[in-house]
Amino acid sequence: MNQHEKLNYVEFAAYDLTATKNFFSSVFGWDFVDYGPEYTAFSNQGLDGGFYQADLASNSQSGGALLVFYSADIQSTFAKVKQHGGTIVKDIFEFPGGCRFHFSEPSGNEFAVWSELVSGQK
Repeated sequence: MNQHEKLNYVEFAAYDLTATKNFFSSVFGWDFVDYGPEYTAFSNQGLDGGFYQADLASNSQSGGALLVFYSADIQSTFAKVKQHGGTIVKDIFEFPGGCRFHFSEPSGNEFAVWSELVSGQK
């Protein structure tokens, strides 16, 4: 449902749309709809969005917005990210209220994953 003046959609550049789609499908279970050879969209992932063909990438060090996934099992998500071609940018670290890690997907866009801190988890 579209809501007046609420965030509704996000777009990212991707130089390898196929690798990016395969990564998000394998790790997070996303489905995509292609709109021509240079654009693909995802929905029902907390925020709808898409990837467009470009030789650019978003990362927090250059001021890009950091979108953060939630995981009930951060170790499992960490392993899936690595297994399916993600690059760990920041290893799992603690912060008040939880822990998280940062990764880049195959086209270089940076994301993070957070979880509540569970006793003995790291």
